[in-house]
Amino acid sequence: MMPLCYSQIGEENIIKKVGGSPEVKKHLEDMGFVVGGTVTVVNTLAGNVIVNIKESRVAISEEMARKIMV
Repeated sequence: MMPLCYSQIGEENIIKKVGGSPEVKKHLEDMGFVVGGTVTVVNTLAGNVIVNIKESRVAISEEMARKIMV
């Protein structure tokens, strides 16, 4: 298991755990980051991560990406 921010570009990953405070967890789950879901890193820019999740492209900060374990 590793944080999402360390995933390779183009590699499809399965979310194993979402960490953080209850508010952060709820926010990430609302965006589609749920345990068992798939996420693919599209690009990284200055530590921020752009991902494909549930047929949508989402940009999240490195801090948020560290809370998502794949």
